Formats: sequence, C-alpha cells, structure tokens
Amino acid sequence: MPRFASSVSSLRSSEIRDLMSVATAPDIISFSGGMPGNDLFPLDSLDEIYRSLTDKEKQVALQYGPTNGLPSMLESLETYLEKKGFPVKENRLMMTTGSLQAIHILAKAFIDPGDTVLVENPSFIGALSAFRSYEANLVSVPLTDVGIDIEQLKIKLENTRTKPKFLYYCPNFHNPAGIIYSMEVKQQMIELLKDQDIVLIEDDVYSDLYFYEEDVPKMKLIKAMNPEGIDVCFTGSFSKILGPGLRLGWMLVPNHIYRKCELIKQSIDACSPSISQVIADKFVRGGYIYNYTARVRQEYKKRGLAMIEALEKNLPSYVTFEKPRGGFYIWLHLPEGTDATPILQKALEKGVVFVTGKTFDPDGIKNDAMRVSFCNTDEAAIQKGIPLLAEAIREVCG
Repeated sequence: MPRFASSVSSLRSSEIRDLMSVATAPDIISFSGGMPGNDLFPLDSLDEIYRSLTDKEKQVALQYGPTNGLPSMLESLETYLEKKGFPVKENRLMMTTGSLQAIHILAKAFIDPGDTVLVENPSFIGALSAFRSYEANLVSVPLTDVGIDIEQLKIKLENTRTKPKFLYYCPNFHNPAGIIYSMEVKQQMIELLKDQDIVLIEDDVYSDLYFYEEDVPKMKLIKAMNPEGIDVCFTGSFSKILGPGLRLGWMLVPNHIYRKCELIKQSIDACSPSISQVIADKFVRGGYIYNYTARVRQEYKKRGLAMIEALEKNLPSYVTFEKPRGGFYIWLHLPEGTDATPILQKALEKGVVFVTGKTFDPDGIKNDAMRVSFCNTDEAAIQKGIPLLAEAIREVCG
C-alpha cells in the first residue's frame, strides 16, 4: 500500500466539485456552481483583443514569464487597483493561478502542522480545503447578517490555546452567505487585530458585482483602509469579472510577506499562464473591463431579483434568507437541526441541484442551510427551478 502524507488524510472531496458532472447535465437546472454565466463572457472583446496582438505579443503569450507576473500585466493591474483606492505603492503585487492559488501560497507561508487559523462559519470551501492541506487547526467564528460575530471573535482570540496565525474572511457578497460586511464590523476587526501579530487574509472576488451604487462606500476593504499594526494580505481574481478559464488571480501583500510568497510560487508552478496575462492586460489596459463589469452587474441583478421573487413566492415560511445586494449567492436557513441532504436528493429527482450547508461548515457538520446561486442560470430557469426546490423542501420538512 502507498504511504500517503499525513497532510492529505484530512482532505475530503468538495460537494461542489462532486456535483459538477450532475450540474452540467443538459436536463438539470443548476443552482450549485459559483460560475459566471457562459452567455455573459465578453467574446467579442476577447476576439478583438486577440486579433490585435502582434507576433511579438503572441510569442510572449506562449513563453514562460516572471514568477510575479508579466511587467505589462502588473502595470495595468496596479493602475486598476489604485483607482479602487488600494495602497499599491506600499505593497507588492503578484499574479497567481487563480485567487485560490494565492490562498494556498499564503497558507503555506504561515501554517505549520497544528497551527490555529481563524475562519468564518460558514466559509469558502476552497480556502478551508487549502488550510486543511497544511494540517491547520481550524477555529470557526459564526457570521451574523453584517459580518463576523465580533463578541465570538473576542472569545476565540482570548481562549484559543495558541495564537492564531491569521484570520481569513470574505468581506463583500460573501461565499456562501451573500452578505456585505458592515463598516462597523470591519473597524472592530481592525481594533481587535491591531498589534496582535495576526495576519488578516482578505479574499474579495465579488465586489465588482454590486447591484446598487449606494452600497459601494460601505464595501471599502480593510486593505484599502491601510490600517497600521496589521499585515493585510488581499487576494483577488479575474474569474468572476472576465473568465475563470483564464486561471488568473493576484495577491497584494506587504513586502516582507511577498518575498516568501514569491519563493513558494516558484516552487509550485514557476509562473502563471502568460497567454492569460497578455489577454487580461489588454482587457484592463483598453478599458474593456469597466464596460463589461457594468453590463454584467445589471444581468446578475436581474437574475438575483428574479430568484429573490421566486423564493419569496414559493418557499415555506420556515425557510429564511438575507436578500443579496450583489454577488452570486443566496444562503437559505432551514429550521435548526434540519439535514439538507435528503432535500438535495429530492431536488435531484426533480431536476434541480444546489449545495448543502455542511459543505461550508469548517467542521463539516452543520447542515441546516442551503446555498443557491443565480449566476449561471437565466430568469426562465430560475422561475422554473425554484418551485421545484420548494417542493423538495416541503416533502422533507413538511
């Protein structure tokens, strides 16, 4: 028998990955994936960009590049992030193979086996898997409708036997909870973490996908606030605002953390795809990104509002949810103690798929919630699928 590393013994398959083969079947209505709508990709712009490439640029696109990213890509992304208020000049920017690689690199930089890290409950399954792969001790802190539970965070910080290496959180249109962190909660987080030698990993890939302009001021990120006394590591991605197939993300981190991260990336894949960077650079530099995100915001808003309306019309009164104001997801709360797995089985029989709550529980136990996504499903499919989902809930819960 092969003798596997102890670090892989705690890994388990993601339910989202397991559902992919079902979710992509032609007769299934999928509310499971966090994927942009295939029909929304900017194909015309990408065709125009590729046709405009010189032979020299195509050669660069097919060649290895610097570990931290192509200089032109870094330059255009720095300008893009500076317009958003990020302190780019005081930090270092590195391109990664998706934002999940950025999370993996940061996990590898900080976690020794048994180290404590703080995570939200619920939390992004990709990050949880990354932390488990380095044998971290995950300590979860519950979410409220305005962000992490500050009183519980205080308790965890005071009572955790070993000081946590970092706190990981998703501030805007949270995956899976769909919430926006309030400015008050973010300020309280800053005060709690200041001068504690606990890194803050701020993972934000959805904030361009807001439904309402008035929400933008309160969505300001802690990295953009640039507080003293905290090392904030920001991760972002082109996956939701251009295309996940490019596998292109980034991290913006303090210089003393960046040096370790660059060495780690060298050991993983040497560099992220140059062809993706050449295309993304042109997409940002040419201003395509602004028109595109403005257009898809409106489409995701239509889908989100259609799902809210369908849920309010069809769900039994014992199922509750926060209305999303952007992003991709709605988090349904079932009666406490409910097991969502039988509901998923019933829903699959009816041709609908979603993701059960325990997928996002750091302990993999609590299953009385469901994540439904509206990003990859048009309004007609939403109006057809939500009543079927409600039927499945009633058949199990009454």
